[in-house]
Amino acid sequence: MEDPVQLKDEGNKHFQENEIDKAIECYTKAIKSCKDKKLLAVIHRNRSACYLKKENYTQAASDASRAIDVDAKDIKALFRRCQAYEKLGKLDMAFKDVQRCATLEPKNKTFLDTLRRLGAEIQLKLKTTFSTDSRVQNMFDILLDEEMEKDKIEKAANNLIVLAREDAGAERIFQNNGIPLLMKLIETGKPEMILAAVRTLSGMCTGHKARATAIIHMVGIQKFCSIMGINNEEIALATCNLFQCVYDSLTGADNRAYGKEEAIVLDTAKDLKNILLALLEMIVNKNVSGHGRDQALNLLSKNVPRKDKKDPDHSKTLFTIDNGLKKILKVCGQVPELPDQLPLTDNTQLIASVLLNKLYDNLRCDPERDNFRDVCDEYIKGKFDPKDMDKIIHAINALSGLLQGPFDVGNMLVGRQGVMEMMVALCGSEREVDQLVAVEALIHASSKMSRASFIISNGVSLLKDIYKKTKNEKIKIRSLVGLCKLGSAGGDDYSMRQFAEGSTEKLAKQCRKWLCNSSIDVRTRKWAIEGLAYLTNDADVKDDFVEDEPALRAMFELSKSTDKTILYAVACTLVNCTNCYDKKEIIPELIQLAKFSKQHVPEQHPKDKKDFVVKRVKRLLKAGVISALTCMVKVDSSILTDQTKEMLARVFLSLAEDTKDRGTIVAQGGGKALIPLALEGTEVGKTRAAHALAKIAAISNPEIAFPGERIYEVVRPLVSLLNTEKDGMQNYEALMSLTNLAALNDKLRMKILKEKALPEIENYMFEEHDQIRQAATECMCNLIVCKAVQDKYLEDGNDKLKLLVLLCGEDEEKLQIAAAGALAMLTAAQKKICTKLTLVTAQWMEILQRLCLHDNPEIQQRGIVTVYNMMSADDELAKKLIESEMLEILTVISKLEDNPMKQAVIDAARTCLSKGLDLGLIKPVSS
Repeated sequence: MEDPVQLKDEGNKHFQENEIDKAIECYTKAIKSCKDKKLLAVIHRNRSACYLKKENYTQAASDASRAIDVDAKDIKALFRRCQAYEKLGKLDMAFKDVQRCATLEPKNKTFLDTLRRLGAEIQLKLKTTFSTDSRVQNMFDILLDEEMEKDKIEKAANNLIVLAREDAGAERIFQNNGIPLLMKLIETGKPEMILAAVRTLSGMCTGHKARATAIIHMVGIQKFCSIMGINNEEIALATCNLFQCVYDSLTGADNRAYGKEEAIVLDTAKDLKNILLALLEMIVNKNVSGHGRDQALNLLSKNVPRKDKKDPDHSKTLFTIDNGLKKILKVCGQVPELPDQLPLTDNTQLIASVLLNKLYDNLRCDPERDNFRDVCDEYIKGKFDPKDMDKIIHAINALSGLLQGPFDVGNMLVGRQGVMEMMVALCGSEREVDQLVAVEALIHASSKMSRASFIISNGVSLLKDIYKKTKNEKIKIRSLVGLCKLGSAGGDDYSMRQFAEGSTEKLAKQCRKWLCNSSIDVRTRKWAIEGLAYLTNDADVKDDFVEDEPALRAMFELSKSTDKTILYAVACTLVNCTNCYDKKEIIPELIQLAKFSKQHVPEQHPKDKKDFVVKRVKRLLKAGVISALTCMVKVDSSILTDQTKEMLARVFLSLAEDTKDRGTIVAQGGGKALIPLALEGTEVGKTRAAHALAKIAAISNPEIAFPGERIYEVVRPLVSLLNTEKDGMQNYEALMSLTNLAALNDKLRMKILKEKALPEIENYMFEEHDQIRQAATECMCNLIVCKAVQDKYLEDGNDKLKLLVLLCGEDEEKLQIAAAGALAMLTAAQKKICTKLTLVTAQWMEILQRLCLHDNPEIQQRGIVTVYNMMSADDELAKKLIESEMLEILTVISKLEDNPMKQAVIDAARTCLSKGLDLGLIKPVSS
């Protein structure tokens, strides 16, 4: 056992030398070995002082309390606990401690000043609390007063929402009978009152498990469901947000700490299970509006599947399949044209398909997937009733939903005996609704080339027949889309056209005609874009389409409509028009081999060459594509799938290729729209969006491109491009962008450090590629202004400084400017660096002299400023510099005639010589 007295004394010594961590280590060891109560109290008191220095106020208060337990009159311990309590916001407890200190030493000025200050702060806090309480009550009085003026009601509602977003305000509302009063607002039935109440509840639940649990139990999950089921899109969306806030708080996804309240919350598993069950009941409830159903499906899509496939727990997915798969299929099978159907929006069935796809994709093994398929198979077969045509239509529509979601499941069911025959038979039905559903199912069934080839041989003549015979525009356009899809089965391979020369252009012309016809309903015009999404694989079609500005504008307007099922088709069409899809690398040797063995050889269309693509991009920008893209990105729905986001990111990157177009993208909100695309979605999508952000931030003023707090959100995507798996252009433009950001302010520089970009930037300073190495060094030059970066250069055991000095000796001028600038700033900010610089490499003097003799005045000035910094930092270092050839170099430069081009260099040399005179290292020349 070590001697506790010796350890205490050693700890005291470390504390006096400001070695706090070492002091804590000594005191901790002393506490473990000490048996004397009085000595133990002193050691705890001393360690409390250390924790105050480390800003660990909880531990500081705990140690001080241990000392006070032994001696209630320990004035040092009392005051240290007072300081810790004050920092923890426990003002009343801090006041009691300092009051005790002032009683023990009534003439101590520090105690008296602290007593007065804390007293004033407590009074102010009480005043604020009472003021908040009265404000809360006043707001409710205004909101519940039926005769109150409208503008006052609106102001009170907004104030209540704002107050609920702050924890103190949310707690005051909660404590002041807020929940019953908010329910009274909801019971008024007025949309604005319901919205205010729901948004206030959202603020109260956010990040607070205890309040979220209490609200759920006081109000009831069913009540929230009934509110979300109201036929009002804004209320449904607000209630969906409330559900999400509650869910995040209960699961811990929002993990902000709010103190002791967490301890009173028991296991939340039951509440979470009840929420899932309630949402599943909602989606098949006839009393729920279409908007409410959409939001219930969106919540399930967002919260049931695992966020990370590596997470082994997918119990929520299995629970949802067991309790709700048939319910989701029921929603998919709804046919609005038939009687007694569930209320739907234009988006409902596609949202349900997306949910089915996510659930299936989330399964972990073949038996689970087999069970999913069996449930679907049983559901579809159960609806095939020859005596009830409506049931059959329902089954075929549910099958369409599966074909748009987990395609493998839908494809398997289409292959079942009699299913395809049923679809073909329905195409010949006299009922319009039968034909509509059957044609749509045929379209969705031909999503894979193997299936398309089957339908080409069996279904093309049927679709052509329907197209020619029907007078119904809705059926005509759908059968045309089926033909479009089959006609594009070869993708962009020019040699694999399915139809005769010119046929695809004719189909596309008809689609554009329908697209521009505003007298046709949106749901039908949507199919025209579906057709173009397939046909624009053909370069002749995409070239004609971008020349047709009215058609482009019509598509962009439709993309902003309430029908969001259009998003995927618009995104596909834009990807095709900009040629930003993945292209297979064509190796000449393999082509020759394929020709020799008489295998198929893909061919590029002449109009898919770069010049044509650039022209198409310019046409799209002129027609307003950025405005459409930003609206599409804003969609808060599971319809905006990761695949759709990836396509939008690809389009943005393609549009940002030309530097002249980047200003247009920024001006129309493209910079803002790219941020969510760079943070969420597929890895490919996030990379493409991050690269587009890098292109914009590299040449634009980031404060204009990403105004306000948004600029800090750009850092993470840019840092993600600093990876050896990314290509050189992505690395380079990310470094250029970070250089721009690092030049703005210290908060941004700290954000770059927090995202762990520094090691990556340093790695690129070793890069063989000249431009990347230069960009990395320029970025480091701007980051060196930050003290945290300077501290990294001061640390022992790294070659950071050596690398910087060696880069100053490189031949590339731009690289030298950046490296010498970084060295000049570093030596000006940290004197210890000046001494360290002489130890990192034997070449330091030679490199410094080369900088001072450089032909480029920018490099020369940076070199001389570094010399001055070194002379100012250490007298011995100054002597070494003056005794070298540096004196002659500085003398020659200082004697040059004044010259505006080199004046900064001449002045810097003269300043160095003046410093030498001041230090007595140079004797003045007598006249």
